[in-house]
Amino acid sequence: MEPVIGIDLGTTNSCVAIVEDGQPQVIPNRGGYPTTPSIVAFTEAGKRLVGHIAKRQAVTNSTNTIFGAKRLIGRRFASDEVRKTTETVAYQLVEGPDADTRIVAGNREYSVQEISAFVLAEMKKIAEDHLGKEVSKAVITVPAYFGDGQRQATKNAGAIAGLEVIRIINEPTAAALAYGHEKNVNRSIAVYDLGGGTFDISIMTVDEGVYEVLSTSGDTFLGGLDFDNRVIDHLAESFLAQHGIDLRQDKIALQRLKEAAENAKCELSFKQSLEVTLPFIASKDNVPIHLQQELTQKQLEELVGDLVDKTVEICKSAQDASGLTLDEIDEVILVGGQTRMPMVQRRVEEAFGKQASKGLNPDEVVALGAALQADALVGGSEGPLLLDVTPKTLGIATVGGRFSGLITKDSTIPVQKSHSFTTVNDNQSAVKIVVLQGESDQATENELLGEFLLGGIRPAPKGVPDILVTFAIDADGVVSVGALDRDTGKEQSITVTLSGGMSKEELEALIQEQASNEVAERSADDMAKLIYHVESLHSSLMQKLPVAEQLLGAEQVDEFISLGVTVKKKVAARDREALVELQTSLQNAIDTIDSKES
Repeated sequence: MEPVIGIDLGTTNSCVAIVEDGQPQVIPNRGGYPTTPSIVAFTEAGKRLVGHIAKRQAVTNSTNTIFGAKRLIGRRFASDEVRKTTETVAYQLVEGPDADTRIVAGNREYSVQEISAFVLAEMKKIAEDHLGKEVSKAVITVPAYFGDGQRQATKNAGAIAGLEVIRIINEPTAAALAYGHEKNVNRSIAVYDLGGGTFDISIMTVDEGVYEVLSTSGDTFLGGLDFDNRVIDHLAESFLAQHGIDLRQDKIALQRLKEAAENAKCELSFKQSLEVTLPFIASKDNVPIHLQQELTQKQLEELVGDLVDKTVEICKSAQDASGLTLDEIDEVILVGGQTRMPMVQRRVEEAFGKQASKGLNPDEVVALGAALQADALVGGSEGPLLLDVTPKTLGIATVGGRFSGLITKDSTIPVQKSHSFTTVNDNQSAVKIVVLQGESDQATENELLGEFLLGGIRPAPKGVPDILVTFAIDADGVVSVGALDRDTGKEQSITVTLSGGMSKEELEALIQEQASNEVAERSADDMAKLIYHVESLHSSLMQKLPVAEQLLGAEQVDEFISLGVTVKKKVAARDREALVELQTSLQNAIDTIDSKES
């Protein structure tokens, strides 16, 4: 059966998993780590780096090192979230051709989907190295509160990476799948997911393999990066007050601050205090200045307390929407690396009135659940039944700039809803159907998903025509909208397939470019492996020369030595065909010596 992987595309770290022998397992990267930093960098030589190797050079190459791209995916450049990001990163953000967000790095503009695709391609390669075969299908997780534009942009990123995304599922739902795997669970659970860049809360029931989401809520711009930024500002403001230098204005110093803040935040999860030390962080009057400052767990909690409180408020809203009382929620599951913070655990337990479950690895559980869903979708196992919900209300713009919701948030999908509308002018022959997503009563404050025109309406006084508008959302979250004039039978419809800020032509070009790059990278990897094997055989042969001289004579040894000269030439020339022949000759020489020894 063709392998299908599950990928947790995270803001800070990403993780890939697969089901083998009925059990989901995380696939470690080449360094043996279960997760890979979601960081992409470009060197001066034009080489692209992904993961740990990109993170290691972030300080010296800050303007070309991209992190936190997930928080930007599917967002307009003019959004508040993009503006806030611009203030906290060393790399440059610019407006794209469709008012989307683009990232400038390595003397080129990249869409956010491309950057995410590079991370997904790395996950794909990790899986292929582990399995020894090509992987082309995946289930990718997204925050439960992602809108349609963000989901489509994530799907586009998968396509660019050479993956057929067979399903996009919500991160809390994936975590619940891993939690309930091979358990006869009949419980109501809350999944609290606080990761590097986003926050989600989902309230659901699990009953004999049926996972039904009752409500979901969240904030797609609230996570560990915001905790880091609070620490960065605290350290920078203290340094500014002491030395009159704002470290945030120096991109290299800002990157060093970022790394120090992230490390300090993590260490303060199990320490009461620590000293942040950054030597030679700045200079004044040609005299180097060092940053040296104590930071306590209590100070950190004071810095980020309002962020944690905000997640608790969102939890309360989701719990109210679920229709369950706190007593009816049996268990709270913690997901996402930021939930390791003691204050977060304490506040969640206070909010739900029960101890949180910590039996699952918060960094890996989402990928494991995605792998289980992937396996079920391709028939590898009898999978669970997922009854997920739409995260936001869907509707249309109506007279007076109002928003009329047809499918309310937290409606179980698949779902279909219809409602009758009419004209606002006498003898109106057409109506424009403007499809929106959001929770505001004002149409302009919601996200535009698409629009179409229903024409051919018969002449009649305003208020007389009966126009039936129908919304439908399938199991993949794809939105379809139709309008029918009941008097004339005229109808029109659209399937909302957002570009995610990217034209169809651009997407196809990027898919082709990535495919070409993948072929080139594979060829380079194959060449590296071939050279390594040839050089290893040559080294083994050289070690056997003293024995060979005794057993075979000087003339034969001279032939072997000449092989060594040929190795250097062919490796330098990177001649694949010649190296393959040389590999055979070296192996034959070693076999000749070994046979004489025996």
